[in-house]
Amino acid sequence: MAGNRFRYGQWNGGPDPLAPPYDVREAVDAVGAEVLAGGSLREALRDLLRRGPQGRGGLDDLAARARRLRREALRRGDLDGAVTRAQALLDQALAAERDELRGRDDDAARFAEAVLDNLPRSTARAVEELSGYQWASDDARRSYQQILDQLRDDVLGQRFAGLRDAVRASADPAAQQRLAEMMGDLNDLLARHGRAEDTTDAFAEFMRRHGDFFPEKPENVDELIDVLARRAAAGERLMNSLSERQRAELAGLMQQSLGDRLAGELSALDANLRALRPDLRWGRGERVRGDQPLDYADAAGALGEIGDLDDLLDQLDQEPGATLDDVDVDAVARTLGRDAADDVRRLRDLERELRHQGWVSRDADGLTLSPKALRRLGGTALRQVFAELTAGPRGQHDLRSAGAAGEVSGASRPWQYGDEQPLDVVRTLTRAVSRAGPTVPVQLSVDDFEVVETERRASAAVVLCVDLSYSMISQGRWGPMKQTALALAHLMETRFPQDALQIVGFGREAMTLTQQELAAVEPDMEQGTNLQHALRLAGRHLRRHPDAEPIVLVVTDGEPTAHLDPDDGEALFHWPPLPETIEATVREVDRLSRYGATLNLFMLGDDPGLRRFVDAVARRSRGRMFTPDTDDLGEYVVSDYLRSRQSRR
Repeated sequence: MAGNRFRYGQWNGGPDPLAPPYDVREAVDAVGAEVLAGGSLREALRDLLRRGPQGRGGLDDLAARARRLRREALRRGDLDGAVTRAQALLDQALAAERDELRGRDDDAARFAEAVLDNLPRSTARAVEELSGYQWASDDARRSYQQILDQLRDDVLGQRFAGLRDAVRASADPAAQQRLAEMMGDLNDLLARHGRAEDTTDAFAEFMRRHGDFFPEKPENVDELIDVLARRAAAGERLMNSLSERQRAELAGLMQQSLGDRLAGELSALDANLRALRPDLRWGRGERVRGDQPLDYADAAGALGEIGDLDDLLDQLDQEPGATLDDVDVDAVARTLGRDAADDVRRLRDLERELRHQGWVSRDADGLTLSPKALRRLGGTALRQVFAELTAGPRGQHDLRSAGAAGEVSGASRPWQYGDEQPLDVVRTLTRAVSRAGPTVPVQLSVDDFEVVETERRASAAVVLCVDLSYSMISQGRWGPMKQTALALAHLMETRFPQDALQIVGFGREAMTLTQQELAAVEPDMEQGTNLQHALRLAGRHLRRHPDAEPIVLVVTDGEPTAHLDPDDGEALFHWPPLPETIEATVREVDRLSRYGATLNLFMLGDDPGLRRFVDAVARRSRGRMFTPDTDDLGEYVVSDYLRSRQSRR
């Protein structure tokens, strides 16, 4: 309104309503922490959604709620309630009829009593034999008719939710006729749909004529099929959940209550729905127990609920390659409530935001970290390594001279990302003053910086060979190994981009690994430590960079127990190590030494055989042997790399 004045200020009424539900970077860091601790990348990303960020609202919570509801449904009552109720009504009818007959003194009454005395013990067969019986008692007749009417109403009401409101399935011939016509038209529509015919117009006409049977107001044939098929499958599961005797009793009572025409249409409907939705649990039964007898509708409803919960649990299990888009939010809301559906939507938003911001990507096996996330993970690993560096010869990494390698050429140029040359202070300040004027203090911007040009510095070709054998994870060395490799890769990528790093993982066989593959790699369950193959791949990387200084770093906790067969290239394993394995490995060491490579080995553990082998290799290659504690591995490897760089200046 005119004249109204509004004041705006900082929100102070609780959590920001416009804030995203989760901190995406915090979620990425949580995954990274699990990976750096030695966990599986796939499982870490999967657990992020299963447990939920900050341990709340994850798929595991929803699955636990679904299982609890399923257990409650299994204890809801006795599925045989429909037959039990029919038996009670039959007993009531027979008692009323006998009371009436005892007051009559004629042959017809005695004959009727004989008929009642000789009824089969089966409720269904007794109801069938009494279909033509002339009842003497009006109360008995009503009780008998109630058996048929209630079961018919329950069966059809369970299949067609609008039946009770639209037309009562009683003995009214007009109601029976209309119901039969609807079911006939429905079977015709479903049969045409099953033949892949265009049923758009037929569906519209069907809903115009019979829409009051379907208060759900389905918008197309598929929605109509889904509604009816789930109810039909629940009815089928009810029959499968009964004993053979109970099943026969209920089937006989249903046949009597529905009549031949309705029973035939219902059977045809079930066949059509089964063909159109074979994925539903048609042949499954459940052991539902409880003291409360359930009528047909309640029993089928309980089994339908169990079926819906089973479907939901299958979706929440999230098999590899599945996405949160596979979870039916409407089904979650229907079975677990609106708050659970909101949790699924928030998880969807988190997954989509992780993909949108470039933190994760999806492949056939599920989510994996993107290069952007790996850079963040590598930065975290590097910060952790540098945080553990201590003063002294082993841990001193003062990088004040970083970028000062090479002779100064006398020229300068604008600074670019990745430059390590020294700053030209005079030219930098001159550009700042020219841009902003002679003000104090001088305000610098990124565009003002200039660096001194130097002659091209020496680069290095570095190979980090990491042991992927099962002992690495069983002895708690898997996480430090990953942290070390990712930290070194991040350091070289961001601080020393002219150096070329290759990561080689080796178990029974060796393979080159990218940072992404390293983060996702799983321990090799096959026995074997094939250092020979790893050193061969290292040599290939060094030869691709002939102008760079060759450096090979090896991290292992076991002596070589496998090598490649020279004839067919297959990996041969043997414990204890064969002389052939040692000889093949030493030959690769000699090749690297002749090439001029520095070979430094980092031995984890205190195995005497490994110590003898590593010490001999270090002496033979004029390299060095290190025996760090597992927690100090990253410090040792990064320190050694930085020391080797400083020695090249």
